[in-house]
Amino acid sequence: MQNADNSFKREMLSVLPSLRAFAMSLCGKHDRADDLVQDTVMKAWSKQDSFEAGTNMRAWLFTILRNEFYSQMRKSGREIQDSEGTFTESLSIQPAQHGQMDLQDFRNALSKLPDNQREAIILVGASGMSYEEAAEICDCKVGTIKSRVNRARAHLQELLSLEEDGNYHPDNSAASVVSQAFVS
Repeated sequence: MQNADNSFKREMLSVLPSLRAFAMSLCGKHDRADDLVQDTVMKAWSKQDSFEAGTNMRAWLFTILRNEFYSQMRKSGREIQDSEGTFTESLSIQPAQHGQMDLQDFRNALSKLPDNQREAIILVGASGMSYEEAAEICDCKVGTIKSRVNRARAHLQELLSLEEDGNYHPDNSAASVVSQAFVS
């Protein structure tokens, strides 16, 4: 039994970075994400006898985290409505570099996606999960996940005013700086 506990522990620990990234994408705050991951690990540890060895630990943990997040959201019963972005603007700091501004634009666009599309694209695109794993976590069919990811990508492309050629590079002013040789 001790060997099984160690194996379970090792496998669970290997998933923690991905689990934290997913929690961060759901919560948007580091402290809440850490708490959510901790709650997930505690639940998984206490329910390890229900985990079937040889099955997908990663999908199992992501499902626990996702369910815990939505349970907490239901319990809290309150979300800040910030459709005009007033609260968000008061929390933001103007970025010092173009990359930070691009990242903020992406986050804003990502937040405008419907929940199911955002969840699907984060699981598949950012977390590197297969469509099958994402479908298992979201408790839907693989085709549904593929459709959600496709719609999310198209919507992000539209929101970010990106062209379809996929040729993403620095703008002209940044490109001229990047291409210069630095001389001391």
